[in-house]
Order: sequence, then C-alpha cells, then structure tokens
Amino acid sequence: MSNLSHYEDAAPPSTGTLGPHSPGAVAKMNWVVVLLGLSVFINYIDRSNLSIAAPLLKDELGLSASQLGTLLSAFFWTYGLMQIPAGWLVDHFDVNWVFGAGFLVWSLARAITGRLHGFVALIVVRVTLGVGESVAFPSYFNILGTYFTEGRRGFMNAIIISGLSFGPAVGILVGGKVVGRFGWRPFFLALGIGGLLWLWPWLQWMPRRARPSIAAASQGIGILPILQQRSAWGTCLGQFSINYYLYFLVTWLPFYLVRGRHLSMDQMAEDGGLVFLMAAVAALIWGKLTDRWIHAGATPTLVRKGSMVLGHFGGGLALVLAAVVEGRAFFPVLLLTGTFLGISLSNGWAITQALAGPLAAGRWSGVQNFIGNLAGWVSPALTGFLVDRTGRFYAPFLITAAVAWIGAAAWGMGIGRVEQVNWGRLEPGEIVAAP
Repeated sequence: MSNLSHYEDAAPPSTGTLGPHSPGAVAKMNWVVVLLGLSVFINYIDRSNLSIAAPLLKDELGLSASQLGTLLSAFFWTYGLMQIPAGWLVDHFDVNWVFGAGFLVWSLARAITGRLHGFVALIVVRVTLGVGESVAFPSYFNILGTYFTEGRRGFMNAIIISGLSFGPAVGILVGGKVVGRFGWRPFFLALGIGGLLWLWPWLQWMPRRARPSIAAASQGIGILPILQQRSAWGTCLGQFSINYYLYFLVTWLPFYLVRGRHLSMDQMAEDGGLVFLMAAVAALIWGKLTDRWIHAGATPTLVRKGSMVLGHFGGGLALVLAAVVEGRAFFPVLLLTGTFLGISLSNGWAITQALAGPLAAGRWSGVQNFIGNLAGWVSPALTGFLVDRTGRFYAPFLITAAVAWIGAAAWGMGIGRVEQVNWGRLEPGEIVAAP
C-alpha cells in the first residue's frame, strides 16, 4: 500500500492529533482508498445483478425486450438526474456522511428488490437505487481531488475504477451460477443485507472533512463557471461515450451471451465475468503505468489524454469485431472489449480531478456524471428496442462502437492541457478554452 501514501492538502485525521503526513494519517488514507474501491465493487454488482437475472426475469414476468430495456434503464433516470445535486451536496456538506447515507439507501433498495413481483414495483425500486447511488462518484472524486496529488491519481483512480470492473466480473461469474441454481431472488437479498457490513469500517476510517478554508472557497465556484470551460464539455461528451460502452456491456452482455450466442448460464457466467475481470486488471496496470510515465517526465496531457483515445478507439474496433466474428474467434475478441474498457476507465476521472482541483471536484464530477449517465437512459432502452425490431444484436454493437469513437475525439480534441483551471481569473460570462 505504500504507493498510495503520497497526498496533499489532507486535513488531520479525526483524532486531531496527527499531522497530514504522519504514519497514522497515511495509513488511514490508504484504508480510505481501499474502502472506496470496495464500495464501487458493491455498487457495480448492484448495477449488473438485474442483467444477470434478465433471462429468468423476462420469462417470469412475460416481458418484451423493450420492457426489459426500460427496466434496465430505470436506475439511470434518477441516478443521472441527481448527479448535479449530489455534487453540490458533497461540496457543501461533510462528504463522508453524505456518502454513508447514500450507501445505506442503495443497500436497502437492493435487498427489497428480491421481494418484489411486479414490473411497476421493480421500476420504483430501481429508481430508488439510482437515488442512493447518485452520491457515489461525486464523493469519490471530491475525496481524491482534495487529498491526493496529480502524480498518484492515475493509480488511485485505477483502484476505485477496478472496483467498477470487478463488481460485474464477480457479479456475473458468481451471480450467474447462483442464479442458475437458486433463482434470482435470494441473490438480491444476500447482496443487500451483506453490503450493509461495509458501513462499519467506513464510519471508523472515513477522512475528516476538508479544512474550512477550502470548503468556504468552494462556495464561489458554481455550475456556470464549470460549464464555461471548453474542457468541461470535452469531459462530459467523453464520459457519455465511455458510459454508453460500459452500460451496454453491464446491462445486455449476459442476456446476449445466453440468447444471442446460446451459452448456458454457467458458460455465460464464466465468459461474461472474464470480460470485466480483464477490464479491472487492465485498469490497474494501465493506471500504474501512467503514473510512472508522468514521474519519468511525460506530461499529464499526453499520458492521460493518450490513454483515453487509445481505450476508446480500440474498444470501438473490438465491438465491431465482436458483432461479426463467429466460432472460437469470438471469445478473444470479447476479452479485448474488456481490456480496452479498462484502459479507458483508468484515466478519465484523473483528467477531471486535475482540471477541477479540490475547489470544484465534486460539482464538476456531478455535472460530468449527469451528462455522462444520460447514456444509461439511452443505451439499455435503445438496445432493447433494436433487438425487438431486428431480432439481432448487430445494430446495438455497431452503434456502441460509433459512440466509442466519438468519445476518442472528445477526449483528444475537446480538452487542452490537463492542468487545474485558475478559477480566480475567470470573469463572469467568459468562455474559457482549455489551457
């Protein structure tokens, strides 16, 4: 854990007796990063568990593919809409308690899902799940943007983002086998109740709120100054692209493997789980490499932006191939989609944290996640609509590839130098190009 130990602007730990660079404070922040990664892991099991149950749920409730797509996208309605309010909350109140309350809500919603039997009731609980999870990413990036330096953010973001990929990997691998043997309801109940155990160590190790001077300064940076940045629009469009790619795989890959590629539930669990396992491993390795390149003298602009372009372009190409190849070639191509997904995920939020700085990290990430998660409204529903109309997955795969390539352009050309905005120089009404 020594690689996590270098951070800046950290308030003293809650004991009030240790300085920000003391061994006790360092150890505490190491555990905070681990807990954040674990919470993302739990978070993304939540997002993937309904897709794991989708083949059984579709038959049990007699749903069409379009209805199933609506159910899979319902989570994102409130999750996306709440991003800007969530960013405001974590910048104005103690991020630790805001995050803990959201975690409690989403854990209870997940457990309740296992007791429901109607389509409308499932829509309602998925909407509630979206409200609870909406505080997660603004909280993560408020903490990382405040407590850690640019030279460590690649790997630390990768730790958190690896949870994003490990969640679906374990969810599909283990959940697919559990659901295949015991049904989907016990799986939801166990996850919801078990997830609550995370709250105890969080209450013990959560970092102290940032110093009053930082909190007070952040009052003056609202949504409008963020939207006046050209780079903000670049990160938002890029986030929409990577989310479209991610949510297409999270929500529809298990169903596609079972109904489109005719795999058994056990085979689906193994192959689908490996896709996200590859994404997690790629995110960790690439995140570490990018930090080393920056320490060796490469600029964050070249390293961070180059990683995003590579991940998006390669991911789009892999998706096109996955749509058309047959036989044994399909599996390695499928693994490539996960690998390029991990490369993309490892650096995007590090760019945002560098641009926003600790004074605006929560709200910038809220704006970015709001626009980015509109992809969650579109991707699952549009895929269901197209599958209903065509009976095939060719069009959804090709559309997702095209969106990934648009994202490569957004990260590469929509953002200039990756360095913090000088908020003090921003004049009212001034549109600021990337520095």
